[in-house]
Amino acid sequence: MSRRRRALVMLLAAAGAALLAVTLVGGYSSSVAESYGELRPVVVLTRSLAPGQVISPRVAAGSFEIRQVPARFLPAAALSEPGQAVGMETVAPLPAGSYLTGPGLKAPGNDKPKRPAAGKGRHAVELAVAGAGALSGLGRVDVLITTDDDHGGGKTVVAARRVQLISIGRAGQSEAGPGLTEVTLGLTNQQAIRLVDAQTFARRITVLPPAGG
Repeated sequence: MSRRRRALVMLLAAAGAALLAVTLVGGYSSSVAESYGELRPVVVLTRSLAPGQVISPRVAAGSFEIRQVPARFLPAAALSEPGQAVGMETVAPLPAGSYLTGPGLKAPGNDKPKRPAAGKGRHAVELAVAGAGALSGLGRVDVLITTDDDHGGGKTVVAARRVQLISIGRAGQSEAGPGLTEVTLGLTNQQAIRLVDAQTFARRITVLPPAGG
């Protein structure tokens, strides 16, 4: 057999093997479709992603692939295209081999709690205070300072009126002392200096709902 004829025979054999493989794969797919129902595309992770991972086009290209899976086995919220996840952020760890689903993603930053701003010309200052248990939520508060006098008594003055209560911790859980609560207030420079100093020399700093509601 000549060299040219031998090469032609090998080429025909390779083509026949490829045709047989395509036929077998097609037959297998048809068999799966007949047994389990219609096949649908689904995005599968090829590598694990950590929570808080933003899905950029590069991350999508390197972390996802599309597979054909019987529809009956797919989660209702499974994504069919990697592009559907671009710009989103992972909610929890996503292991390799898992389906990519809508509930596993969120818009970046959409779960960050919105806190009131300190206000123009004011600063967020954290203080340990009494009286926070009487507050019903965030809003405006009056801040009082109670000091000791030389006769063993005390004097209470209003140090700041109707300042913004930005955040409030768990009542009575401050490390500064029993019964105190950590709060963050929006204060002017003068108010901040006075109240920060008062944490050292005053008997107590108290926050109350503003007079007059």
